[in-house]
This record gives sequence, structure tokens and C-alpha cells, in this order.
Amino acid sequence: MIKGVFSLLAGIRLLFVEPDLRSVLWRMLALLIALMVAATMAAFQGLDYLATIWLPQGDAWYWQLLSAVVWVLALLLSLVTGALAYVALGSAVVAPWLDTLAVRTERLHGVGESAANSDSWMMQVTASLANSIRPLGGLLAWGAVALLFIWLPPLATAIWTYAGIRFLGYELMDTTASRQAWAFHRRKQELNEQRWFYIGFAGVAMLLLMVPVLNLLVIPAAVVALSSRPYTADQALKG
Repeated sequence: MIKGVFSLLAGIRLLFVEPDLRSVLWRMLALLIALMVAATMAAFQGLDYLATIWLPQGDAWYWQLLSAVVWVLALLLSLVTGALAYVALGSAVVAPWLDTLAVRTERLHGVGESAANSDSWMMQVTASLANSIRPLGGLLAWGAVALLFIWLPPLATAIWTYAGIRFLGYELMDTTASRQAWAFHRRKQELNEQRWFYIGFAGVAMLLLMVPVLNLLVIPAAVVALSSRPYTADQALKG
């Protein structure tokens, strides 16, 4: 798990210390900012909705304490949902830049020889969105389970957060997996075989997505981090 955490943090560092990578980051930043603003606004609208159905009513001190705890859980659930929406859409709309980022990272670390994706912008965006369909189905299935416990906010939040971390694993590996031509079953195999790495990797990504400014770096940093891992190219030959 700790390897996944440090891998993403190393990706953030590389984004700033390598001029070739930094120049790609600046190109996509404006679009990522716009998406983050939209996702944040949607998250707080979700918070208002959850607050109306979760917050208990009462003037006693214990009701006030319970209300505070429930409000924090509602905030967490809303932010997780907003973060997932941002990553799913963000990784798609900047897919061509992420591919360029992956190519440059592979060359820097000598872990890949594949050429840049020559498809049009729209084709790359469409392919990225298509790759999200099956992971999204899994996320919605977990979401249905969380809804069964909607009146138990701690449990519902825990289930949704775990589901979100697993979904992030699929989303954050999309660029590098696509460059290796991994189908969904190969991506699932990767997540299962490297379970603790991706829990740490996607878990710290989830935390950083809650931090202003740093959240803008998560998607490109994930691409850099995974593209610089030598095992990615080696395992592709086994897949």
C-alpha cells in the first residue's frame, strides 16, 4: 500500500522537475480547472440534498452532536462523488494530452517504445469514456448497496468510499492501460494482482482530490507515476 502512496507522490514531483512533462501540464490546466469548479458545485448541491434527509432534528446536546457527525459524513460522501465525476470526465477530455504525457514519461524512464496515439482528439476522448463504462457499472452496483444502508450514514459512506477508490484505480490506469492495449479483463486482473498498491495509489489520490490546487494534479500525476513503472511494460507481455 505504501508503494502506491509514494508512487503517486513521485508522479507529482516529476511533473514539476521535468520540463517536458511540466509543459504538457500547463496545456491541460485550464480545462481541468473548469471541470473541477463544475464538480465542486455539483458536490455541494449533493451535500444540501443529503443534509435534508440525514440530519436529525432536536435541540438537545446529543442531537446537536449527532447532527455535526452526520453533516461531516454527508460532506465526505458528496466530495467523494464529485471527485469521481471529475476524474472520469477529466481523464476523458484531456486524454490526448495524457497520452503525450505518458509517451514523454516512458522515454524519460526507458520503459516503453510505443508511439503516441495518432487517433483524433474526439476518438481518444470517446475511447476513454468507453473504457469507463464497465468500471462505472461496478461503481453503480456498489452504490446500490450503499443505498440499502442510506439510513446508516457511517456504513453508507464507508461502502461508497471503498467503491470510489476501486473505481479510481480503473480511471487512473486508463492511459497507460490503453497504451498497452489492455482490455477490461486485463485491467481487472492488474487491479486484483496489485490490490494493495492500487488501494494506496487510489486512496491517496482520493485524499488529494479533496485538497484545492493539489486536486488538479492528480490525473496527470497518476499517468506519470504509472507510465514510469517498469513492470507496466513487462506485464503487458504476459497479459
